Amino acid sequence: MIKIGTGSGWWGDRVSPAAELAEKGDLDYLCFETMAEATVSTAQVRKRRDPDFGGFDTYLDDRMAAVLPHCIRRGTKIVSNQGWVNPLGAARAIRAHLDRLGAHHWKVAAVTGSIVTESIADLAGPIMEDGRPFADIDGEIVSAEAYLGAAGIVEALAAGAHIVVTGRVADPALFLAPMIHEFGWAADDWARLGAGAGIGHLMECGAQLTGGYFVDPGYKDVPEPWNLGFPIAEVEADGVAVFGKLPGTGGVIDRHTVLEQMFYEVHDPARYITPDVVVDFTQADIESIGLNRIRVSGITGRPRTETFKVSIGAQEGFIGEDLFVYAGPGALDKARLAEKILRERFAIVELDAQDLRFDFIGVNAVHGPMSPTPAAEPYEVAVRVTARCRSRAEALKIGREVDGMAVSGIGSTGKRVPFAERVREVIGIWSTLIDRHAVAPTVQFVEAAS
Repeated sequence: MIKIGTGSGWWGDRVSPAAELAEKGDLDYLCFETMAEATVSTAQVRKRRDPDFGGFDTYLDDRMAAVLPHCIRRGTKIVSNQGWVNPLGAARAIRAHLDRLGAHHWKVAAVTGSIVTESIADLAGPIMEDGRPFADIDGEIVSAEAYLGAAGIVEALAAGAHIVVTGRVADPALFLAPMIHEFGWAADDWARLGAGAGIGHLMECGAQLTGGYFVDPGYKDVPEPWNLGFPIAEVEADGVAVFGKLPGTGGVIDRHTVLEQMFYEVHDPARYITPDVVVDFTQADIESIGLNRIRVSGITGRPRTETFKVSIGAQEGFIGEDLFVYAGPGALDKARLAEKILRERFAIVELDAQDLRFDFIGVNAVHGPMSPTPAAEPYEVAVRVTARCRSRAEALKIGREVDGMAVSGIGSTGKRVPFAERVREVIGIWSTLIDRHAVAPTVQFVEAAS
């Protein structure tokens, strides 16, 4: 049996639960998942504008400072996709932490090869979202990255790595790789690989398995949601796992939290496609064996596909955005008049926008025209104005006209001081499939300082 803990479920996740797991979890592996669909593209844009940006997880130093002393002491290995667009740079940063701690014998490996920006035009199939040819994507291609599987991580672990940091790999692969390495699972043992990838899927979002993003007051109550513990999986060589968390932490692991995470982002429970295996959850058995102890068995798998999914980021213009508020009697009427004023002003300044939105926060900002009419006059309304434009100059018009509402608008307009950045680039995310044999991971070790 091996014990695997989740150190993060996304880039902005809390650090303290990971530190507590590293200190008290008696783990064999601690896995950090820090990527979303847009992470690589956003990182490429920032790297292009900011030469000081390292290209890897901006919280990498915080996370490593918090967990490495405990991991070194306990011998807990780390697998992480915090490398983003520069896994080698992330590995060097981790190496520096280890050397400062005197852990010169610990080996750090970077797994690269996921970025296929330069070759995607030759490799891409149709765009998965709408069937168009790749050449029809509007805007400059910022990045294209293939979702690699566990192979590169397994190779690094087999070569003696204590810490493996990657770029884009499928989230479950971060957890599956240690199982393949420790248990010696064959590359075509689809049943066990399916079970392992299924376990990885349950673990990849961290606190979502322990009550995070689950709480609904009065319907799904969770103890101490301010103190959620991150999950631990005790995995057997046959692919059966018991999920739990540290005693004394908040949250809950039960059948309901496991089921919600099991089907999170899964379109077909019988055919959840990952780079390593096609997972089948339909025969899963979820059994409570104690307080916050859930045994999951019966997850299986089928042969992997011959393709890798690729996420493509394209620069598609700019969004201009600003916000102002009204409070007290007549707040909603003032918001409606403010919208009319701004629409007229945008016509006067000839705003060239592909999309223009006015949202009254607290009234219709989430469900738009489907929102019910307020049962009572709202005491306060925030007006959010957004537009998508082809150029930064056009997007800047949003904030400029909203600024005018402070003096040339309606009485009692609440307006922030206009110094914050109110324009951001739009990165459109598209998907395609490529031949899996066209991409291969590369493992590179970073040596300790002499």
